[in-house]
Amino acid sequence: MMRALVIAPSWIGDAIMAQPLLARLRQRTPGLQLDALAPAWVIPVFSRMPEISGIVENPFGHGELALRGRFRLARDLSRRGYRRAYVLPNSFKSALVPFFAGIPERVGFTGECRFALINRRHALDEAGLPRMAERFAQLAEAPGTPPPRPIEPPRLASTPKQQDGALTSLGLDEKPQSLVVFCPGAEYGPAKRWPSRHFAALAKELEKTGCAVWLLGSAKDHALAEDIRRQASGGCRNLCGKTRVDQAIDLIALARLVVCNDSGLMHVAAALSRPTIAIFGSSSPDFTPPLSDQAIVVRHGLPCSPCFKRVCPLGHSECLENITPREVFEHARPFLD
Repeated sequence: MMRALVIAPSWIGDAIMAQPLLARLRQRTPGLQLDALAPAWVIPVFSRMPEISGIVENPFGHGELALRGRFRLARDLSRRGYRRAYVLPNSFKSALVPFFAGIPERVGFTGECRFALINRRHALDEAGLPRMAERFAQLAEAPGTPPPRPIEPPRLASTPKQQDGALTSLGLDEKPQSLVVFCPGAEYGPAKRWPSRHFAALAKELEKTGCAVWLLGSAKDHALAEDIRRQASGGCRNLCGKTRVDQAIDLIALARLVVCNDSGLMHVAAALSRPTIAIFGSSSPDFTPPLSDQAIVVRHGLPCSPCFKRVCPLGHSECLENITPREVFEHARPFLD
């Protein structure tokens, strides 16, 4: 049996973009055992990909070199008999463990002084592969051979049993008949976050139609979500910081509609094929859009956008401020009818 190791990205959204690559690898090599080396916060995402057979936690923080620790981890992995490694991040550090582990074939893009660490090297064609999912899928092919198009959209699994388990463990009542999930956070910074008062105004409109609104995100998003809940007169349920990632996946799977910023949970919603309205501000949907025919991107293309800044450099955030709750509600209406 062929065994291969996937060196996973450190962001939830990026990890989801890797799923089409995994599906392609399993399709081309029946019986392939794919394991993932992933940070703890990304592990729940890979656990919902049927292509993954096993997961090893990557204990190293962002930017941490930790040569001794990487060597010890590599020594443990060398006993597992991996014949190939797919190194998805482009950093030097991400290629060290498979090199130290002596994995014979190490596949990835050439970059960041790692010419000797990657021995099946792909040259990145940014124009030919404009999206992250396409770039990851390229690694399943021979260097210089583009991946077959179209790229299948990412998919995550969530079963009714898992969804019921999430509701029970969180002490929630049965799923509302018309559940709308808001994901108001964005780890990158405020220039990617639709204003809280806009989320609150949209919540009020949705509640008039009989929808229940739940707010999902990390503990860092709790105060933001609480502000939305107060402005919406307490009609929302704030679950930010109360769910694990796998529970958030299952609650999103229950939603009739998801309204979110450009974030990891946006990609979760798309990978679950939930109707999604994705609001873009300082970032661009060209590189990492929600890959689903159930997703609508709302973006105002101002002359200054996309700036890719964490905070609006002009101090007005008009790319987000000018997207009104009424505009988003009109996009939502067909999914609710």
